[in-house]
Amino acid sequence: MNFKEELKKYQEQINQELEKHIRKQKCPEEILNQSMEYSLMAGGKRLRPILVLATYQLFKQDLEKCMPYAVAIEMVHNFSLIHDDLPAIDNDDFRHGKPTNHKQFNEATAILAGDGLLNLAYMVIAQDLVNSELQELPQKTKIIKEFSEAMDRMIAGEYVDTEWEGKKITPEELQYIHENKTSTLLKIGVRMGAILANSTEQELEKVTHYAEKIGLAFQIKDDILSEEGDEEILGKPVGNDKRTEKCTYVSQYGLQGAKDILTKITKEAIHELEDFGEKAEFLKELALYIQNRNK
Repeated sequence: MNFKEELKKYQEQINQELEKHIRKQKCPEEILNQSMEYSLMAGGKRLRPILVLATYQLFKQDLEKCMPYAVAIEMVHNFSLIHDDLPAIDNDDFRHGKPTNHKQFNEATAILAGDGLLNLAYMVIAQDLVNSELQELPQKTKIIKEFSEAMDRMIAGEYVDTEWEGKKITPEELQYIHENKTSTLLKIGVRMGAILANSTEQELEKVTHYAEKIGLAFQIKDDILSEEGDEEILGKPVGNDKRTEKCTYVSQYGLQGAKDILTKITKEAIHELEDFGEKAEFLKELALYIQNRNK
């Protein structure tokens, strides 16, 4: 398996699906639609929908069944990015090397574009339910419940992160922020893929533990990149966390301490997939990709 080729293939599949939901028609809210498209198609790693697809393919190969959920999670992720960047939260001017949504359009449009993407995610899932066979509904209802709970936790984590900015917090409180703010979307992506593929409870438990660990790893790596990343590669300024006095894994444990924790939990994540053998090779490589990424 060539990891980079597989990653690119997944990204292309997801982008093609997302394009189907872009609204191009002339209408009074045309600028709002352009704002939604601007953020949704701005680039990014597409990590969360890839986790849906790759986990599904641990058990089954046909991706058609899980594609609406991969699309929905990417819409929700971009909703969160638009709102994170707003002046009232992180006050960022750039993302993916481009002006953030509220800088490209205006603050009101950005807020509504985020709202629109969140709502569109549920519209995509609702349409899938309409098209589903009766016997699939209990399984998909369970997924929607978990998906909604994950959104609730993500919003809670973002609130606590904002509320505790500039305050001294404990390691447990720091972990609480990021288990909710960051890890929850990665975890639900993995769980949706596994549930849709009819995994056993034991299999679901193993991939869930994997997802929890890579979710935390992703945030720790973000904290490290905020400290020592390359602004040109990242596409956004470095050092914002320090300037705003956010409590991060770097501020809590030091740069080397954060790197040591990152290495440890990445190894633990990979270990969770040992029972799946070669079928899990992409997901194992994805954990290393998260650890070693430069943006």
